[in-house]
Amino acid sequence: MRRALYLFLLLALPLLTQPVLAQDGAKLPSGLQPVPEPPPPPPGYEPSPGLEPQVTITARGEDKAEEFRVGGKLYMIKVTPKYGAPYYLVDDKGNGSFTRMDNPDVGLRVPQWVLFQF
Repeated sequence: MRRALYLFLLLALPLLTQPVLAQDGAKLPSGLQPVPEPPPPPPGYEPSPGLEPQVTITARGEDKAEEFRVGGKLYMIKVTPKYGAPYYLVDDKGNGSFTRMDNPDVGLRVPQWVLFQF
């Protein structure tokens, strides 16, 4: 069974890498121009300091924890252990319960805005 799997992978490898190799030789269209600089903000615009994320870094023994807050509310913690990969604790629903994520950029994350608070 393993021998058949290895033979299949050996034969399929050139077919799987062919599209990638074909992209390397693709030529760019002529007449490309650089992207223009973004316009300055409108006059009188001041960013709200309450909307800027606040990061607090604490050391717990050999581990390091970075707490991210917006408007004083904790929404994410990045834990960097002495050994191993860093992981994130994220409050997705805003109810104070955190779920572990090894990478915050995995999967589809639907934008969730607070429209009204009572």
